Amino acid sequence: MRGHGKRGGVGAPVEKAKDFKGSVKSLLKYIGKYKIAIIIVLIFAVGSTVFNVVGPKILGNATTELFNGVISKYTGGIGIDFGKIAGILLGLLFIYLTSSVCGFIQNYLMSTVTQKVGFRMRSDISKKINLLPMNFFDRKQTGETLSIITNDVDTLCMSLNQVATQAVTSVSTIIGVLYMMFSISWIMTIIALVILPVSLVFVSIIAKLSQKHFRNQQDYLGHVNGHIEETISGVNIVQAFNTVERNEKEFDKSNEMLYKSAWKSQFLSGLMGPVMQLIGNIAYVAIAVLGGYLAIQGTITVGNIQSFIQYVRQFTQPIQQMAQVSNMVQQMTAAAERIFEFLGEEEEPQKAENHCKKPNGDNITVEDITGNVTFDHVKFGYNPDKIIIHDFSAEIKQGQKIAIVGPTGAGKTTMIKLLMRFYDLNGGHILVDGYDITDFDRSELRELYGMVLQDTWLFTGSIMENIRYGKLDATDEEVINAAKAAHVHSFVKHLPNGYNMELNEEASNVSQGQKQLLTIARTILADPKILILDEATSSVDTRTEVRIQRAMDNLMKGRTSFIIAHRLSTIRDADLIFFMKDGDIVEQGNHDELIAKDGFYAELYNSQFDKVG
Repeated sequence: MRGHGKRGGVGAPVEKAKDFKGSVKSLLKYIGKYKIAIIIVLIFAVGSTVFNVVGPKILGNATTELFNGVISKYTGGIGIDFGKIAGILLGLLFIYLTSSVCGFIQNYLMSTVTQKVGFRMRSDISKKINLLPMNFFDRKQTGETLSIITNDVDTLCMSLNQVATQAVTSVSTIIGVLYMMFSISWIMTIIALVILPVSLVFVSIIAKLSQKHFRNQQDYLGHVNGHIEETISGVNIVQAFNTVERNEKEFDKSNEMLYKSAWKSQFLSGLMGPVMQLIGNIAYVAIAVLGGYLAIQGTITVGNIQSFIQYVRQFTQPIQQMAQVSNMVQQMTAAAERIFEFLGEEEEPQKAENHCKKPNGDNITVEDITGNVTFDHVKFGYNPDKIIIHDFSAEIKQGQKIAIVGPTGAGKTTMIKLLMRFYDLNGGHILVDGYDITDFDRSELRELYGMVLQDTWLFTGSIMENIRYGKLDATDEEVINAAKAAHVHSFVKHLPNGYNMELNEEASNVSQGQKQLLTIARTILADPKILILDEATSSVDTRTEVRIQRAMDNLMKGRTSFIIAHRLSTIRDADLIFFMKDGDIVEQGNHDELIAKDGFYAELYNSQFDKVG
């Protein structure tokens, strides 16, 4: 899976939702459960902003009182009234404390809401994964699904947290500050508003110039991450083929491009601050000059000039925040769109519409099944327009060992997937003990089967936990008995900590053959009625294959078994061999019968012993 750089950032290109209104509507509906908490958040956000906006005006009153007191002292008056100033400052302290408390409550509640939304979304996505049909995973990359669970949910939660509070805070601040500025001096307010568009023009020009470099930065960051991931995962191949120097050159090339694009994007985006500061300082000078003139004329107080300058600072900040909010809204809706598209994917039905019944009317359970399997004119294609299995029919009796052989792409593994109902048929029926598999709940049907595949799947945990995965309520004694039957016990005894030894992420601290034996032990513990072995010994040496074969013989005793194998020597004793070609059974019989026919099977079997001159 290719690595991905972080999304977003100041000046970074923003991915937009294809259906903005629909995404917003879905998101509002999803978070409707928390609407009371969000309303409270908005109330406290407005409250915090109002108290914060009033502060500079009151501080200006204190400044005016101090200025008048100084002037009064030099003109023979009573001088500075410290008691009055102290009263003003105490009131100001109360206002700012109240604003801080409102801000704290607002942030606490909004953080709680967004994390609950994220928790719920991850839970819903996790549940959804188990309800999706296999063809979904055929057409979607695993990395895409992982990106939804991690990147998109994180982006949505982070953006939601900031959008909900910043949008209200910014709008409230703009309205409140404008009101206070006009109440002080409409002339000074007009000048401040004239300078504002100039700063926005400069910011938009810089953002446009930096955008392509941010996009390149994200692209090359993905290339660098992907290159590192591939090199680390295949480090033994890289060293074995002496391609270290070539890999380093490729990395240096991508790294150089990342450096150049990152430098340009960071430099250009870094210009925004100085440019805004320069324009802001020009505005402050103009306002200070005009304010001084108006103060001399007696139309404005010194404290009001101070308050007005503070309001100008406050006024530019929420405008910048609104631009960021706009970007975050786009990010949030794009992430929400992908999440809700995933959650809206069509699920496969988990419950049978008409559950198979016993004569007394009770539901058939797994315990009632013996293991007879019938394929009745099965027709299937992963794409309905391209049928790959045209007319497959076969009758398998309980306890029989069935081998399925044939060239690559003949449909061998597909038949197993259909048997487990990973896909539904386009025609025909598959019956177990005479009951159609569609008349079982999917989870109940899959309890019938045990699988041992070529690609072993073990998870990070102890050997005991990996074997117990076949039957989660099994006792330690049952696990060990299954391990003995699978010829696992003998090598586990010599491992550090025995059954409590932790397998690492790739389970690379045990051999390939040992991995396979562990999966067989897991299947033995599950005690399935029907067994499926798909190329279970194809990736091990001959000696290990013998041990695995013995373990599988123990596993197959008394069970209906389906074996897919390329090494035909491993299935000579099968009760029935199906030779598949182009999705159909073209030959069937036991080994001796098929060799005597001298057909497809005999040709394939004998080709394994042909010597190359």
